[in-house]
Amino acid sequence: MSVGAQGAPTLAVVSAATMLVLVIFTVPLTTIEPTAAALAAGPGAQAWLLSAMPLGAATGLLSAGALGDDRGRRTVFLFGLAVMAAASVAGAFAPTPLVLILARIVQGLGGAAVMACGLGLLGRVYPGGQERTRATAVWAASLGAGVATGPILAALMTSAGGWTASYWGDALASFALLAVGHRVLPADETSGNRRVDWFGAALLMAGLALVMAGLTEMRLGIGRPLVLGLLFGGLALLAGFVFVEARRRDPLLDLRLFRSGGFVGATVAAFASGAGILALMSLVPVLMSRAMGVSAITAGIVLCAWSATSVVTAFAGRWIPESWSRRMVLAGGLGGCALAQLLVYGPSVGGSIVALLPGLFLAGVANGVLNAALGQQAVATVPADRTAMGSGANNTARYLGSAIGITIGAVLIAHGAEVGGAEGLVEGWDEAVLITAGFSILGAIVVALAREQ
Repeated sequence: MSVGAQGAPTLAVVSAATMLVLVIFTVPLTTIEPTAAALAAGPGAQAWLLSAMPLGAATGLLSAGALGDDRGRRTVFLFGLAVMAAASVAGAFAPTPLVLILARIVQGLGGAAVMACGLGLLGRVYPGGQERTRATAVWAASLGAGVATGPILAALMTSAGGWTASYWGDALASFALLAVGHRVLPADETSGNRRVDWFGAALLMAGLALVMAGLTEMRLGIGRPLVLGLLFGGLALLAGFVFVEARRRDPLLDLRLFRSGGFVGATVAAFASGAGILALMSLVPVLMSRAMGVSAITAGIVLCAWSATSVVTAFAGRWIPESWSRRMVLAGGLGGCALAQLLVYGPSVGGSIVALLPGLFLAGVANGVLNAALGQQAVATVPADRTAMGSGANNTARYLGSAIGITIGAVLIAHGAEVGGAEGLVEGWDEAVLITAGFSILGAIVVALAREQ
């Protein structure tokens, strides 16, 4: 079958599923207050609800990428959609915050399979050249489309059918894409000779989970024994993961990839993107609703100044000249994101949302370019038979960064609100702006210095 015959339906399904993953990611942004009220979720549980899905995605992406390379990208991609559907149903039935948090983590695990193997499928049906550039631009645009439509859809569905309506909608959409994908995605071509590194996967998942739990619990004090135990335990498990992977014949993550400056740059850029602009923009609806008195639907619409703009610029990224260094495009995108983040510093309680618009629009432009370049670099910097590993590593970095950035920002905002009310919330927001902008700036510097080989 020709690339055109396989490519168009594959691109449509992969992009739609990727968009759905981001729609699910954004559900709590405009529904956190009615959800918290219905389930009696306190500040700690609310922080977990915001970071649960990116945590699940970060812990599952590398495993999903390795499974896709070894057992079939189509098979793992479709399995991910099934997991997302089941977890969404579980979320709709959740009687307590804990059950909903666990459902969100499992949604992230399913989304990890979709993200890692979806980009790998595109790498297979679009081997290279302008066709791959166009496909990855469409894929990158689907990221922004999910973030743009997700908060608005969630707010509308919640106002019409309560906080569970979004989860039922996510389940139906997942089932529909599962059925279509089963019919149109290309058959798997795998040797099945490699052994899946389940021990490495367990170490990675447990290590990241403990680190994120420690960061979330920091809201009640950094020096508490529980926090220190979670952080050091998680770091020890991650060190064990590196030790094991360096000695395995078929590792979950081939550490030799980090010898390539292009791979290092793409991975660092993805982490900085998540911990920087994605984390801060995820908290914008909280700022608007709690400090500016804006409704959830209005907050979702205003957020489109960032997310919808990123769709346009990500799609336009296919026209970036091939002669331009992807490393410098990544660094420039991160630099633009940092400037955009600083432009939303210093809002006032009850102030106008118009003051946020310049920063949101610039964030959309820079983030769109960044997403387009990341989509290309994720598969271009690894061997052809490891494209799912490459995209898995890239998205692991992005979601790990967003989980860390969202957790830090949510803790700062919640602490500020507890201490000083709305004024304290704004002070916490400003601290979150500086920290997340720092991630973007450091990422830009590292990427600019990373030599491509």
